Amino acid sequence: MPWSTRELADLAGTTVNTVRHYHRLGLLAEPDRRYNGYKQYEVRHLVSLLRIRRLAVLGIPLSQMREVSSGGGGTPDVLRDVDAELQLRIESLQEARAHIAAILQHQAPADVPAGFEAVASRLSENDRSIVHIMSQLYDEDALADIREMTADETDDTGPDIDNLPPDADEQTREELARRVAAIIVKHLAAYPWLSDPAAHLPRGTQISTEAFGDALTELYNEAQLDVLFRANVMAGELLASVQDHSAAQEHIEVQDQRAEGPGARTS
Repeated sequence: MPWSTRELADLAGTTVNTVRHYHRLGLLAEPDRRYNGYKQYEVRHLVSLLRIRRLAVLGIPLSQMREVSSGGGGTPDVLRDVDAELQLRIESLQEARAHIAAILQHQAPADVPAGFEAVASRLSENDRSIVHIMSQLYDEDALADIREMTADETDDTGPDIDNLPPDADEQTREELARRVAAIIVKHLAAYPWLSDPAAHLPRGTQISTEAFGDALTELYNEAQLDVLFRANVMAGELLASVQDHSAAQEHIEVQDQRAEGPGARTS
């Protein structure tokens, strides 16, 4: 007894639209039609459809099914390519599971940037947005350092920056900027690459700087941006002062060593 399109699809565990799609691609031969115009599928059509579905389950691309189903000489290469792609998908799924486990463990928001699950409680919504952008700009080594900086519990400036109103007064801005500057100096000392991050920006310095600058401008209000700008200026001045002091101290030590050398006068 011949089958209708729906009956054939049910027998093969697929849908009518899928059967029609296979017809359009020329993978499944068109059957004869009854007097009333309805298609009538036979066993050969069911077997062909089941073979196509088998290849689809294996992950064979539709564009290569003709060659594989006919046993062409390129079949082993196609299968190896599919196997390699499946391996990548498995690794991707395993990574996703690891992230889900970390999100559940730390009760972090589901959209927290990858790798920042453990410090999610220290990130505001704006912080998460910035870190998402950073994850597209910096390399993995830099992101590892950024995670460590985020986990720094001595930095308590985050909530104050997040809650700073656009009309914050001068004293509030200045005091917060000084606190932020101290943290910046600390991080610059621990992670020197922050002073020149070019080596950690795979997309290039210009596009990364522009993207980061645009993000800050859009996400933070005028007072917050003012505080961050002041803090960076202060941090630069502090570092310059320390470097000048170190250079002066080194110069004094060199002069003392020369004075104590073989040619120095003795009392």
